[in-house]
Amino acid sequence: MDGGQVEVIPLFPLGTPLFPGVVLPLQVFEPRYRRLMADLTGLPADSEGRRFGVVAIRQGWEVERVAPAEALYDVGCTAVLRAVALQPDGGYQVVTVGSDRFRLLDVLVTEDPPYLQARVEWLDEEEAAEEAAGNADGLVGPDGGLAAAADDVAASVARGSLEVLTGNVRDLFARYVTEVTRRQAGASAEELADLATAGTEAGSPAAMLQEVTDDPRGLSYLVASAALLTTEDRQALLAESATRRRLALESRLLRRELVLLRTVGAVPVPLQEFAGPMTPN
Repeated sequence: MDGGQVEVIPLFPLGTPLFPGVVLPLQVFEPRYRRLMADLTGLPADSEGRRFGVVAIRQGWEVERVAPAEALYDVGCTAVLRAVALQPDGGYQVVTVGSDRFRLLDVLVTEDPPYLQARVEWLDEEEAAEEAAGNADGLVGPDGGLAAAADDVAASVARGSLEVLTGNVRDLFARYVTEVTRRQAGASAEELADLATAGTEAGSPAAMLQEVTDDPRGLSYLVASAALLTTEDRQALLAESATRRRLALESRLLRRELVLLRTVGAVPVPLQEFAGPMTPN
């Protein structure tokens, strides 16, 4: 989607943000969202319209009892339908994949269709090359410019620093996943290495770590979706358009969470409840 373009899309509020490339399965049972699924599946299978916006609900707020725009965060992500199964009771089992980020401009409440809609503005992603150029801008000398050779060096250093940051977050996340699993399993420190490589079922340490990628953007969204973070932390990561800055924030958050795990010694819920497989979408 082109950044800055405004469009009206269906809206599906959830308790946590969705991230690009993350698989989101849903059990749809409310009548209005059954209608949404019926409307979407009525479109051609290759239609770009077979998607809806997912936005997180602010903690302690109820969408039905207040103005929806006040109860929802202002940055969300579209969920693209990948598989839909109509159930005998009229509900739907669906599998979606996160796609494009957007900013919520206005929430539309109507009788027909009965589900929420929103006027949204699409958000651009800052690619690595643009971020490198942005870093080079900070190296402009007093004369107001840089020689071409110096500019190339600055861009190369910026790209290299992104690789270092990516490796740092990948390693921190691997330690984090293993530490969470060890705490949940009640394993001793000596069993830590075994846990990191044991099991191939979905949500196991080995399966989750196999999804960790060297691609900076993909890694940033995997960490954001899988780590046991607050909704506020996740929302801040979703709202960040620059991969570099998102990874830098995740580095700080993962270090914080590792310290908490080692001092408090407990995790609130199973890690796999927060994880979804990544796709190259």
